[in-house]
Amino acid sequence: MTMEFAVHPQLSPVSEERRRAILADPGFGQHFTDHMVSIDWTRGDGPHSGGSWHDARIEPFGPLSLSPATAVLHYAQEIFEGLKAYRHPDGTVWTFRPQANAARLNRSARRLALPELPEEDFLESLRLLVSTDVAWVPDGEGQSLYLRPFMYASEAFLGVRPANEIAYKVIASPAGNYFGGELKPVSIWVSRDYARAGHGGTGAAKFGGNYAASLAAQLEASAQGCDQVLFLDPVRDNAVEELGGMNVFFVFRDGTLVTPELTGTILEGVTRSSVLQLGRDRGMDVVERRITLQEWRDGVASGEITEVFACGTAAVITPIGRLVDGEEHFDSPAVTAGDSVALDIRRELLDLQTGHGEDRHGWLHRLA
Repeated sequence: MTMEFAVHPQLSPVSEERRRAILADPGFGQHFTDHMVSIDWTRGDGPHSGGSWHDARIEPFGPLSLSPATAVLHYAQEIFEGLKAYRHPDGTVWTFRPQANAARLNRSARRLALPELPEEDFLESLRLLVSTDVAWVPDGEGQSLYLRPFMYASEAFLGVRPANEIAYKVIASPAGNYFGGELKPVSIWVSRDYARAGHGGTGAAKFGGNYAASLAAQLEASAQGCDQVLFLDPVRDNAVEELGGMNVFFVFRDGTLVTPELTGTILEGVTRSSVLQLGRDRGMDVVERRITLQEWRDGVASGEITEVFACGTAAVITPIGRLVDGEEHFDSPAVTAGDSVALDIRRELLDLQTGHGEDRHGWLHRLA
């Protein structure tokens, strides 16, 4: 049974004129809608007791009031999700595979010793926020309303244990193209000194600490003029893992679609799993396996690898162009519209998400 949400409306919403100006050029993650969703969780009495979610509400978007001793600030017990809401041609608003996000949120929760949130309450939190702030959903080419559910330890204490008080929230931000402007291949810096996650760690969870661990390497990438950073697994012959926030795919000359296998250090992306399915739909041989940096180099040099691309919720699908490894670099094959697996799947995904394509797999979920 879905929990009931109290409604506390924003008394000073953004003006219509200001909102229109924002939606004309939203950028990514720079502006936020008028409301947010909040639900609290409290552990019961006793060391082995469970807990319960309570005080579900939609309320004005605004700053959080936290004690300096709030557990998340000291022990990083938190997780998050990311998904988009799209306005369809008939004015309705839909999102893409939110059940998969709900399942991943709960997998992350188990790894970070946080409470699980029932799927129906996760879906209702999205529906309520989007239906309340539906005027914030843009309708421009490539635009969407980015949804950010997150959960964190809200108890004020300085002891190393799972928190007894947890907060779940959802905020929303109108979004344009993640990399800005026209789609173009991204350049990648190979990180040799840093790892995003380790074996037995939190790599499979959507956990802020994984992203924090990627930032020093991202600074290196930026200093080298690269857009993103690639992480390797040095204990598996420098096997390709993922970028700072995206999964990696390879298209081979024989029609095989390859992506690194999930070993516990790679995030299982919703877009990743969707690309795997759409590849199968196209009759491709879809393989999840180890692929090393050397195989990438050799495959590009020999012509065996014909395309390399990255995928994720924010960027959808983006071709990878130049790979920079210290003083060396090489370019992945150029892709052209009409002759590219990556661009064809990207267009299929975007058409589906925006209501211009057939939803063969029942991936769409209406929010407003």
